[in-house]
Amino acid sequence: MALLLIMTALMAQVESTPCTSTFFSALVQLIPCRSAVAPFSPIPPTDSCCNALKALGQPCLCVLVNGPPIAGVDRSMASQLPDKCTTDFEPCEII
Repeated sequence: MALLLIMTALMAQVESTPCTSTFFSALVQLIPCRSAVAPFSPIPPTDSCCNALKALGQPCLCVLVNGPPIAGVDRSMASQLPDKCTTDFEPCEII
């Protein structure tokens, strides 16, 4: 029952966002950010990472942050990218 509620909430989030990328293509777009979102990484995002983030957009970042686990990616660090890149994104609702 709890799993059904979680899946329903996740689907509602995905349906309410205008992200036009698939999960995989959004992930590929953020490859320049991999060193900045690795667990315990002290490396700040590069200009190419920030440009990729801005091109991807907030809705797709939220899809990634709330999607299935991604090996080598700290979700908390990924959700901090907009602040570190000084983009004007609303914070993602973490499910």
